[in-house]
Amino acid sequence: MPPLRKPTALHYPRRRAGSSAAHDTIWLFDLDNTLHDCSRHIFQRIDSNMSDLIMDWLDLDRSEADALRLDYWKRYGATAAGLELHHGIAAADFIEAAHDFDVRGLVHAERGLARKLARLPGRKILLTNAPQGYARAVLRVLGILHYFEMLWSIDHMHLQGRLRCKPSVAMMRQLLARLRVPAHRVVLVDDTFSNLRSAKAIGMGTVLCHHPGTPHNARHHGRSPYMDRRVNSVGQLLTARHL
Repeated sequence: MPPLRKPTALHYPRRRAGSSAAHDTIWLFDLDNTLHDCSRHIFQRIDSNMSDLIMDWLDLDRSEADALRLDYWKRYGATAAGLELHHGIAAADFIEAAHDFDVRGLVHAERGLARKLARLPGRKILLTNAPQGYARAVLRVLGILHYFEMLWSIDHMHLQGRLRCKPSVAMMRQLLARLRVPAHRVVLVDDTFSNLRSAKAIGMGTVLCHHPGTPHNARHHGRSPYMDRRVNSVGQLLTARHL
């Protein structure tokens, strides 16, 4: 099992003495279908790559590989977690291989995303089940990498020898311990309800960044007890500073 790697720390502007850093909101941003529209091109590419790998590594046909990919994603939050647990396939190897493509030309996001993030007060951290290299590449294309003080990716989600990715409560508690802040100062912005439920369970604020292409979103109507606010774009967070 690969050792836990330290999250990538990025250069972040120093705060002046006496600033309100101790009271700033800490925004945990999901990546796919939150900061960019992954459903237009990238999800199809990743899903196809994953099924190809499962077919090759487990000697399955396409329908069997697709079924296994979806089953493990639903049960563990990431196909890689199920493959590591049940088949001894290193999650890091699988994830890296599935995301091994050039994202340029495939990334789409709302207009003015960088400007909107710059206006959003508080610290910003990426929390994604995607691998580190892919996450950095997407953020670079979006022109927003420099706004994030830390990238907490699937590379950093091994606990006690087992992959614990979103929606793992244990992983989120580990992240809070790393940040050394109380949960009420942290807000998770994510497109997936199960991830918000885990964040709410440990006292974080939660924002659903709704994307119609995210599976299972259509099942939820109205307000959820584990969703503090729903937005349709990152820019709408600028009116949610009370979170």
